[in-house]
Amino acid sequence: MIKPGIRDNVAALRQGVELLAGLSPDAYARRTPACFNSSAGGHMRHVIEHYLGFLQGAETGEIDYEARARDPLIESDPRYAAAQLEAIGERLERLEADREVRVRAECAPAETVMWGGSSVVRELEFLLSHTVHHYALIGVICQLGGHKLPKDFGMAPSTLRYLQAQAVASSCAR
Repeated sequence: MIKPGIRDNVAALRQGVELLAGLSPDAYARRTPACFNSSAGGHMRHVIEHYLGFLQGAETGEIDYEARARDPLIESDPRYAAAQLEAIGERLERLEADREVRVRAECAPAETVMWGGSSVVRELEFLLSHTVHHYALIGVICQLGGHKLPKDFGMAPSTLRYLQAQAVASSCAR
């Protein structure tokens, strides 16, 4: 059985794969002035590279989210990005979640390297929140570009569970 933190992250990654299936390379890479001149591809690259940094760090015991490759292909090719999301999901499903890790502090001065204690489970919670928030920006960019979003895109799994429970409660009250 997949642990809840892993399950919810995999579900979020699948939302990304579904979105990318409907985007052309031009729409994916197009910068949107109303959203800080960013692109859906730029935000997706950022999300993907956070997961890649997490997975590497989960193996070594030290996660450094700032040590990203900033791969332009992830940012420009939605099919390549979707393949990355699928591969990350597969790696997450095999992940041992009961592990302590150290995480490099991003707020330390440039000349100082500081590490804080964390756990794989805690970092999965961070990644899920980080992904959902970047998906919100991706959603705005796509909608401004005239693209319809997949149902429930960018909604946190906990929100989807809440809405499902409300729908069930509402139908039982009738």
